[in-house]
Amino acid sequence: MSDDKTILTTRQGHPVRDNQSTRTVGERGPATLENYQFIEKITHFDRERIPERVVHARGAGAHGYFEAYGKIGDEPASKYTRARVLNETGVRTPMFVRFSTVAGAKESPETERDPRGFAVKFKTVDGNWDLVGNNLKVFFIRDAIKFPDMIHAFKPDPVTNRQEAWRFFDFIASHPESLHMVTHLKSPWGIPANFREMEGSGVNTYKLVNDRGEAVLCKFHWEPKQGIRNLTSAQAAEIQGRDVGHSTRDLYDNIAKGNFPEWEFCVQIMPDGPNDHLSFDPLDDTKLWPVDQFPLLPVGRMVLDRVPDNFFAEVEQSAFGTGVLVDGIEFSDDKMLQGRTLSYSDTQRYRVGPNYLQLPINAPAPGVKVSTNQRDGQMTFMVDGIGESKHVNYEPSYLGSGLVEAPKPAKDYHQLVQGHLGRYQPTRTADDYTQAGERYRSFETWERDDLINNLVNDMKACPEALALRMVWHFWHCDEDYGTRVAEGAGLDLAKAKALPPLPGKPVPGQNRAQPTYTDGQAEEPVRQAAE
Repeated sequence: MSDDKTILTTRQGHPVRDNQSTRTVGERGPATLENYQFIEKITHFDRERIPERVVHARGAGAHGYFEAYGKIGDEPASKYTRARVLNETGVRTPMFVRFSTVAGAKESPETERDPRGFAVKFKTVDGNWDLVGNNLKVFFIRDAIKFPDMIHAFKPDPVTNRQEAWRFFDFIASHPESLHMVTHLKSPWGIPANFREMEGSGVNTYKLVNDRGEAVLCKFHWEPKQGIRNLTSAQAAEIQGRDVGHSTRDLYDNIAKGNFPEWEFCVQIMPDGPNDHLSFDPLDDTKLWPVDQFPLLPVGRMVLDRVPDNFFAEVEQSAFGTGVLVDGIEFSDDKMLQGRTLSYSDTQRYRVGPNYLQLPINAPAPGVKVSTNQRDGQMTFMVDGIGESKHVNYEPSYLGSGLVEAPKPAKDYHQLVQGHLGRYQPTRTADDYTQAGERYRSFETWERDDLINNLVNDMKACPEALALRMVWHFWHCDEDYGTRVAEGAGLDLAKAKALPPLPGKPVPGQNRAQPTYTDGQAEEPVRQAAE
């Protein structure tokens, strides 16, 4: 490193020697609470905007219900999980769903090329369960310590206040793990036609736990019964010229007509453990679990049938957190999931206030008794359940006057964790090119054409050195992919291919067979361009 480079530090002046990885027990986790650098970074990031959400600022919401099938695929749901919400049939669990864009401001258009947030709050008989995800099934990064950097690169330039392609790709160029997500995002899948006709995904890996204390890894997905429809850039531009809130209008209008949107709730399941036989780490949220190996198993259905009475009270003040789970659903060691679990609840306390869970939109369903020893704070308007004595706001009480712990399950889940504490660069997750190339080849012709057109326009707005590095990345995903971007942007492909690998990153596989191009694959969901 050159002597004139300014060293990255914390605000305490401590030099940051690794800004790429959280500290974990072994390479695959879990993360440890004493990640001071990460905690300082993420909690400051959570407070960078007042009072608008830092991300997912533009949103719309609707109420509805969830009905479980009582099965996961062909098996009883109880085989995999003791969560009552996924086992009990004939019960309509109230829900609230908030759809959103990620990087845009509160008044930004809903036609923006951006992931769509898909946040679901189940108000179950056992308390709330929040499943906070996106429409796309993968993410840009695999370690939460990089989240503030990523969003800073995607948000407007701090000098010009404009989103700039060069800033976006300046970040991506050093993080090839993002290529899979970029391939999704810059294709028509980056602009869903509306909220009703898009998928949802929990993105991260969770665990299901049954009554015997046995666990399996799982991913959650929402598949729209309305079908999937996406927009090209030209179609989005035409809609934006006449309506910046077209997705909200479409959602509200259809519910008003009684055309209630519906999604099937599905899970993918994998045995718990390292799964070393796989070519990817199932805890890596930049990777898909192949559906031919891990099929989508139906679990239940969600129907949205009521719009909010007041946008601010219900949509703006709604607050979700990935740590809000019910018994029978657990965390995995997914590093993004563990980082999000701290960040989401922390930012809600800052944005809405320490008593945000007392608001009706966030409170559990009526009939679910809330009893804590948490007290006071801004906007307290109730004491949420007390024991035999109003004087005892601690636990335990020798006199037996306060709240007591709930009974423990007959058999709890105990994960074996061992390893050396440290900051790890991934090994099993290092292939950041194969799945991005597979995604490119799975696109229909019109989707591939739109992807290339969007990337060509972006490359023309980037410095040549950055554009050449991106062509290098795209070419290693798929030779046709990189070649078309280079030709469209007027870049020297040979010059791009001659670049050395990124420092500290593995060399992408060479001479991979290039599969035949088709207009989609049989296992891909049916989708179409908007009319």
